[in-house]
Amino acid sequence: MQIGFIGQGWIGKHYADDFEARSYAVVRYALEEPYCQNQELIKACTVVFIAVPTPTTSDGFQIAAVESALHNLAPGTTAVIKSTLLPGTTKQLQAQFPELYVLHSPEFLVEKTAAHDAAFPQRNIVGIPVHNDEYTNRAKQVLNLLSKAPYEVIVDAKAAELIKYAGNAFLYTKVVFMNTLYDLVTATGADFETVRSALAADLRIGDSHTYPIHPSGHDQTNTKPVRGAGGHCFIKDFEALRQLHHDVIGPDAAHQLLTALMQYNNQLLVRSEKDLDLLSEVYGSAEIQRHQTN
Repeated sequence: MQIGFIGQGWIGKHYADDFEARSYAVVRYALEEPYCQNQELIKACTVVFIAVPTPTTSDGFQIAAVESALHNLAPGTTAVIKSTLLPGTTKQLQAQFPELYVLHSPEFLVEKTAAHDAAFPQRNIVGIPVHNDEYTNRAKQVLNLLSKAPYEVIVDAKAAELIKYAGNAFLYTKVVFMNTLYDLVTATGADFETVRSALAADLRIGDSHTYPIHPSGHDQTNTKPVRGAGGHCFIKDFEALRQLHHDVIGPDAAHQLLTALMQYNNQLLVRSEKDLDLLSEVYGSAEIQRHQTN
């Protein structure tokens, strides 16, 4: 069996590397050299994993790259979308491409440890847009292909999509809270690390994402501590969830809370000059200018 991979950024690359390490025949296709030469070869793959950008911009959520990828597959292919998708997108794509079997398997790779995370996943989740034996059996096949995880489940595609957003939004919120706590503890004159380490010792909380100062320490001028929830996933995914909440539920108190978290985090990012390119991609340059002048 040949396993295809469309997209060779850090997500697609590390998944393809893991399959190759486990002796699968792998075909990689992407727009850049040398992978762009494999456009026809990808049609011979019975299962294809898709890991292409799905940005959230000031114009909203974008799935054009996923749609373009799906056009390259032969009828009957199992298309496993690793890209982050808004709830309902898998079913939408299945309707657009009825000749394919479109599944969603969210990725949980951390950029710094992506190779290890692909080889030793904590969770494998496969979402199906149609609940019948054909889709269930194809989802089971995907689970058997992926490196084994202690938690594996087949769920409705909408649930799979939400699981990814919920995880990133929760960790984003945790980072933002730890920043508010850092300012409060520091203002009282107490030692933040003492508070943080004791808090992290609570097994319900844990150590991850409790450090308000980014590991890089300071900005390029070495004068400002780098703070805020940034990176390629947190900014865009939290904003996508915030917009989704508004569209589905409306401008209630919960949406106001999400908006306040976003505004405070954006302030942290701008003041410490962290990930301004990513912030601008999601919100536009006006958002950066607004925080620079306030």
